[in-house]
Amino acid sequence: MSAPAILVLEDGRTFRGESYGATGETLGEAVFATGMTGYQETLTDPSYHRQVVVMTAPHIGNTGVNDEDPESGRIWVAGYVVRDPARVPSNWRSRRSLQDELRTQGVVGISGVDTRALTRHLRERGSMRVGISTVDTDADALLKRVRSAPGMEGAALVDDVTTREPYVVKPRGEKRFTVAAVDLGIKSMTPYQMAERGIEVHVLPSTATLDDVLAVEPDGVFMSNGPGDPEPLEHPVDVLRGVLRAGTPFFGICLGNQVFGLALGFGTYKLKYGHRGINQPVVDRRTGKVEVTAHNHGFAVDAPLDETTETEFGRASVSHVCLNDDVVEGLELRDDTNELAGFSVQYHPEAAAGPHDAAYLFDRFVDLLQGRRGGRALATGLAPSSLGGQSYPRSRPRLPGAPVAGKEVD
Repeated sequence: MSAPAILVLEDGRTFRGESYGATGETLGEAVFATGMTGYQETLTDPSYHRQVVVMTAPHIGNTGVNDEDPESGRIWVAGYVVRDPARVPSNWRSRRSLQDELRTQGVVGISGVDTRALTRHLRERGSMRVGISTVDTDADALLKRVRSAPGMEGAALVDDVTTREPYVVKPRGEKRFTVAAVDLGIKSMTPYQMAERGIEVHVLPSTATLDDVLAVEPDGVFMSNGPGDPEPLEHPVDVLRGVLRAGTPFFGICLGNQVFGLALGFGTYKLKYGHRGINQPVVDRRTGKVEVTAHNHGFAVDAPLDETTETEFGRASVSHVCLNDDVVEGLELRDDTNELAGFSVQYHPEAAAGPHDAAYLFDRFVDLLQGRRGGRALATGLAPSSLGGQSYPRSRPRLPGAPVAGKEVD
C-alpha cells in the first residue's frame, strides 16, 4: 500500500491520493498534457522544467520505461499526477516500471487523483502553482508554501536545462550542410531529424555568443524548444538578431519561435492553460493543409494574423495558426526579393512519439539552406522528400545532458 499524498493548488483546491514515485515534496506550475501515449518523451522533455504535469489519459505506465525513447539525459518534470497507474508494465522494450524510474530520479508524484476534475479546474481557472507532498498532508501548510513559490511568468529557465559544452551530431551519410543549433532545452530527436537529412549539427549552449555561432561557419541557425517565459531571454534574442543581420537562414521551434517573434519586434503573452499534447490542429496558411501536431507551450507570440509586418530584417507574417483558438503557431520572414529568410513554428515537428504530420518542416529547412547557399555541399544521397520523418529507428542516438566539449554523437 502506497503512502498517502496530497495535491494543493494555489487557489486552495485540494486533491488527496497515494504516493506515486519518490517520497517527498515538490512545487511547480500545474499543467495538463492530453497525450494518450509518449509519457516517457513528455517526462524527459526539458520544456517541462519546473512544471507538475497532469496526465489526462487515465491509465499511465502500461508500457513501462525503456532506454531508447528519452528525449534528454533525465526526467525534467517537477512532479507527476496520474489517475490509474499500471500495476505491471508490459512491452517488449520495457526495462523497468515507470514507478521505479520516478523513484530512481527523485520525482514526486501522486496517483488515484480524479484527473478529469483537476483538468477541468485548470481549464476554467488557468495553469497555476501547485504542490504535491507525501511527507506533510496538512493542506493549509502546503498551501502557504505553494503561494510563496515563484510563478512561471518572468522565469528565465533555459540556462538550467542547456548543454554545458558544445557537441556535434554527425550527419547520417554524406554531409550536406552545417547548422548551429542553440540549445534552449533541445530534445534529442531534433538534431537526429536534421542529421538524417545530411546536416552536421553543432549544438551550442544557450549562453553561446554571436561569435560562437558564426565560428561554426553555419549554413543555417536553429533555436530549440525550452522552458519558461520568453520575455526575459534578452541574450538569445540579441544573438538571433545578429544572425538575421548576417543573412544566415533560420529555423526555430517552440521557444525558438517565441525568440524569433521577439527578435522581429513582436511581443509574447502567457496562455490561460497552454497547449500540451499530441492532437493540436494547426493550419499551414501557405498550403492550406491542416496538421495534427504535438505541442508543449504556455506562452505564445502576439503577432497580427492577417497583416505583414515590416521589420529591420524583412517582411514578417504569421504562417501557421491553431484552429482551436487562433493562437499564432508559426512565423516566416522574407527578404526584399520575397525569398524566405527564416521561419519557425510553435510546435514539435520531430514529434517523438508522434504524430508526424509536421516532419516536412525539416525538409523545408533543407530547401531553405540549399536555396540560400546555392546548393553548397550538396550530397548525392537520399533526397529530403524520401525521408519524411515517418519512422524512428531504434538505434537513434541518445544525446547526453551535459556532453564533453567537442564530442561527436553518432
